[in-house]
Amino acid sequence: MSVKASISLTEAQEAFARGLVSTGRYSSLSAVLQQGLELLRHQTEADSAETEALRLLLAERRAGPKVDATAARASTTDMLARKREALGL
Repeated sequence: MSVKASISLTEAQEAFARGLVSTGRYSSLSAVLQQGLELLRHQTEADSAETEALRLLLAERRAGPKVDATAARASTTDMLARKREALGL
């Protein structure tokens, strides 16, 4: 189902869209705008999924085992020493 809508474009946007139509890449300005909205929808959905995954990871980490600052610092120091040795630094 199609819905008619009135929109405003900048001159640059209109020129770009008309260029896509004139090269045959899209059949009409509507097709260009529809594709643009689909791309924006997919990007928005991907961003939302990524944000939710990060929220779940943070919640999992908060609920997980805790390491005290001294142990964490020692672990980081050991890791850096191993990396330096492996790189010959």
